[in-house]
Amino acid sequence: MIHVARRHIGLFLRGFCMGAADIVPGVSGGTMAFILGIYEELISAIALFGTKAFWSDIARGKIHHAFTLPKWGFLISVGAGILFAAATLAAPLEHVLETQPTSIWSFFFGLVFSSIFVVGARVKRWIPRRVVALIFGCLMAYVIVGLVPVQTPDAAWFLVLCGAIAICAMILPGISGAFLLVLLGKYEFVLSAVNNRDIGSIAYIGIGAVVGLIAFSQVLGWLFKRYHDLTVALLTGLMIGSLRKIWPWKEGTANILPDWNGDTAQIVGLMVLGAVLVIVVEVVAHRSRRV
Repeated sequence: MIHVARRHIGLFLRGFCMGAADIVPGVSGGTMAFILGIYEELISAIALFGTKAFWSDIARGKIHHAFTLPKWGFLISVGAGILFAAATLAAPLEHVLETQPTSIWSFFFGLVFSSIFVVGARVKRWIPRRVVALIFGCLMAYVIVGLVPVQTPDAAWFLVLCGAIAICAMILPGISGAFLLVLLGKYEFVLSAVNNRDIGSIAYIGIGAVVGLIAFSQVLGWLFKRYHDLTVALLTGLMIGSLRKIWPWKEGTANILPDWNGDTAQIVGLMVLGAVLVIVVEVVAHRSRRV
């Protein structure tokens, strides 16, 4: 019983970290899931909602049996952590991003940079096609994060579409769902909707998120089963390319090298802290898998 309780508390905290990352434009909740060792289990659990067995039971009226298939304990614990982070951190993170953007970007840069090596190490052997997948993922993320935000409508259909697109990115390491909302011109709108409890807008976005999540998890689940190492190589590339967005020192939208001073040392310290945190989490996770 104690072991089960610890597992669910641990999953809740992992979900909280994912939710915190998803709020920041440029950082992916999928990256955090990878760092924290629950990524493939998460994709597998979500994918169950799109399986033939699940919908066959629904069609035949065996609703109770259908809902025994998903990994509810896992999903509820992680989902609760994500939602709690969104509800409690949206306002303070919005404030920190406005007042101390360099500090928060440096911490997340350290997290993502260190996690590239952690995730890349899960590829058993770096053969040429996996290197090509790595390069392709890197270039794709680099281009995406450099795009310019656009103005878009607030219509219900577009909010549903935004939810579907953003959630797909949120479970892809390296591509931030929050940043795609920025590109779609809806990041501030969604953040305001959450902070002001705009239930209608949140509902439309949520509908899109659910549909997109179930559909896209099928694709990712299939890729992991058939082309595991190739998929991990691609995802590692996405993480490398995303570093363009979260480089902490900027002049306008361009990345620059900083002048060394006390503030720079502090920012580098936060970067190192983020990198070390990933290594500590990976060491702890590795030891727990061996027990």
